[in-house]
Amino acid sequence: MNSNNRINELFSLRYPIIQAGMVWCSGWELASAVSNAGCLGLIGSGSMSPDVLRMHIQKTRSNTDKPFGVNIPLMYAHIEDIIKVVIDEKVPIVFTSAGNPAIWTGILKKNNIKVAHVVSNVRFALKCEEAGVDVIVAEGVEAGGHNGREETTTFVLLQLLKKYTELPIIAAGGIATGRAMLAAFALGAEGVQIGTRFAASQESSAHINFKQEILITADGGTQIALRQINPVRLIKNEFYQKIVVAESVCTGKNEIEALIGKGRSRLGMFEGNTTEGELEIGQIAALVDEIKPVGEIITNLVDEYNVVLKELKSI
Repeated sequence: MNSNNRINELFSLRYPIIQAGMVWCSGWELASAVSNAGCLGLIGSGSMSPDVLRMHIQKTRSNTDKPFGVNIPLMYAHIEDIIKVVIDEKVPIVFTSAGNPAIWTGILKKNNIKVAHVVSNVRFALKCEEAGVDVIVAEGVEAGGHNGREETTTFVLLQLLKKYTELPIIAAGGIATGRAMLAAFALGAEGVQIGTRFAASQESSAHINFKQEILITADGGTQIALRQINPVRLIKNEFYQKIVVAESVCTGKNEIEALIGKGRSRLGMFEGNTTEGELEIGQIAALVDEIKPVGEIITNLVDEYNVVLKELKSI
């Protein structure tokens, strides 16, 4: 794998692999393990209070001397406090999502923080350019968790963004293998962001019940739900089925929000109630069949990438 690309240079990485900042999965242990393996670990602030985030940043820094970052959903209720923690702790890299990059990018960059922003369409990619972000993350509908309303696939989105922007692009959604990473590079990506495969790692902070649920999720085992509120890809468990019934009888937005209640993702992903909890995961879960340590996952990704690249060169 060629180490001389813009993602590696910008973030000082050995491999252009970014671990997604997933809620309830991406704590200090996962982020530091990924960074120690030569990739970029991200702390998922979406499930953390400002004080908890500060603790995870400090723990990560104590367990790696490599670059790491924080993922920040910009629609977060305490966004000002989260931004303040990141700046105070001198976090070197921030990945933002779910909001307007123009609001915070300038402030982050003034504090010497490199900024990537997650997009699901060309319009928001162009807004990223205007806002001055350093990197665009192209996240397709295959990804777990919250998705763009366009429901564009990763590989189509990559080609569209490559046509309209000169910024370096990180591909996200549907990537858990070296073969998929190579395919993403062929379509214009210079790095990949991986969530599902790392959610089922030994270092993930997700509950073991959720990790086991990932392993048994087969082809077709996930689906986009909650389109009336905020589209999200979920495992088809009992909670998901309740949402399907509610949406099929044209239940209004307020009624669906009442059905969901609060803390469903914590209940399922962190506390391990895989029946009544919200289980956010990507389609690629169908290819994940073993819980492995981060180091082994990354070695397998890189080895497969190099093997497939060699095979293609011989064609």
